[in-house]
This record gives sequence, structure tokens and C-alpha cells, in this order.
Amino acid sequence: MNNKTYNIAIVGGGPGGIAAAVESVILGIDDIILFEKGENHSTTIRKFYKDNKRVDKDYKGQKIDLNGNIYFMDGTKESTLDLFDKILATNNIDVRFKTEIDSIAKQDNIFILRTTDNIEVKARFVVISIGKMGVPNKPSYPIPLEIRNRVFFNANSINQNEKVLIVGGGNSAVEYAYFLAEKNDATLNYRRSEFSRINDANREMLNKSIEDKKLKTKLGIDIESLEVENGLPKVNFTDGSSEVFEKIVYAIGGVAPIDFLKKCNLELDEVGIPIVSKECESSVKNIFVAGDLLFKSGGSIASALNNGFDIVTEINKRI
Repeated sequence: MNNKTYNIAIVGGGPGGIAAAVESVILGIDDIILFEKGENHSTTIRKFYKDNKRVDKDYKGQKIDLNGNIYFMDGTKESTLDLFDKILATNNIDVRFKTEIDSIAKQDNIFILRTTDNIEVKARFVVISIGKMGVPNKPSYPIPLEIRNRVFFNANSINQNEKVLIVGGGNSAVEYAYFLAEKNDATLNYRRSEFSRINDANREMLNKSIEDKKLKTKLGIDIESLEVENGLPKVNFTDGSSEVFEKIVYAIGGVAPIDFLKKCNLELDEVGIPIVSKECESSVKNIFVAGDLLFKSGGSIASALNNGFDIVTEINKRI
């Protein structure tokens, strides 16, 4: 993938991403690639829909006429997944499962998509169609009720001059850590002693922050439990040590979509919805958004399919 420039890179293997891929093939656009971090397509449907759950085209009574070439009709969870299985196979879509895109940057009118495994992919156009129903991973030990207002899963609620513990070993954890260390008493905790999943830029920033003595670390040590001390989180580590922090940020997977969108430099409205044109183009030219991300409370499969069709129709004009 490193040496090739794709026409369209699609992030997310749900209905919107599938529609964008399939409609691209039908329009004759070649060099399409679709990335899905799950083991299969349509993770939201597989995970959150009960077996045999009814799936209606007109979601919550909202009648939507389909514009594209995918014939989606009322059915069940199973029939819906079968439909997407069939159209992906029939159209020979290049799908990379278990591949998560960490960031998207623009360079000389070409987008560089970087995976969490540090692989770079180039594309002329990008379609983002990731779901909103995923939740951040939480620790296995309980978080006492009295300190839950001091435990977070991103860095948005951290103020300056606070004593903060960041937990995790991926790119998000490292980014939070060196950013917060600039104006806070920050400590990064990772259960392993080496960071094997971060990209080179983050590794450089992390090392610099540590060398400059801005960021403290507790590496190769896990957290055993949390307690409450004077209304603050007291963290008990597996090496027998304990320390009190004002706030804790867990970045241990399941990153919220808003973090990813900000990393891609997309403009968002006050509730975190990407600001897009009528063609679903984001504030970054040639990055388009489809599906649930465009709706405050989630959209329908039919609307996501229409998004995919409309986006690819616009891209085809530009190509």
C-alpha cells in the first residue's frame, strides 16, 4: 500500500462506507480501498442489534427514497448483513479488516492516512463513515462513585495546572500525555515498558517530553485498584506504590469519534457533528463524511446508503 495512491480511501465498513465503495465500482472508479477496524463489516449492526431484530428502511418512520444502486429493504439483522456480504463480494471491494486509521493529513493535495500499525496509505479523496455507538474501553477494576466525575476517557475536560494521570500505551494516550505535560503535572502509566503501537512522530514527542522532565512516567506497572482520598482518586499500583491525582484520563482503546475527527482537522459544530456541505464534504476539501456522524442521535441505514452514493457521485465529477 505504501507506494500506491488510491483514488478513494474509505474509513469505516458500515452502510455508508460500503455504499461509497460499491457505488465507486459501479461508476467505474478504480483503486478504491476500504478500512474497517473490526473483524468484519457492519460492526454496529453485529454488536448492537439482537439476533433476528427487525431492520426497517424507514428508520423511526422517516421515509427515505434510495438514490443509489443498492437495493435495501425491510428485513432482519441477518438479511441486512447477508445483503452487504453479497454486494462486497460481487463488486470485489478491496477491504482491509482489523485495520484502524489513526490520523489523516493532507500533503500536496494528497491525503496520508496512517494506521495504528504505522502504515501510511495515500489517497486523492477520503470518505469517513465511522459509527458513533462505540464506547471507550474501561478498566476491569471498579471506579468508585465518589470520583467518577474526575475520571475521563479523553483530555477535553482537563484544565491547566492539574495533577493528571494518563493511562494507556497507544497513540491517543501518548498524545494526551505530552500535550497535557506542557501545562500540567502529568504522569503517563502503561502496563508495558515499551511502546510498540505508537507512530514515529508521537515517539519523538514523547521522548522529548520525558527528556525535558515535563512528563513523568510509570511504565511496566499496572493499576491494581482505585480508592478515594479526600475526594480525589488514589491510585494503587502493582509495584506496591500509591499516588493521589486530581484527574485520571483513560486512553485504553475505543477512542470516541470526536477525537479522531479533530485529529483530522475537521471543523465540528457545538455538539461535535462535522460541518459539511450539501455534498457531505467536510471543512477539509476532498474529505467527505457519511452515516451516523452527521446526525446527533444517529441516522438510518438508508440515509447512510444515500450519503455514500451522493459522495461518490460528487467525487466522480472531480476525477
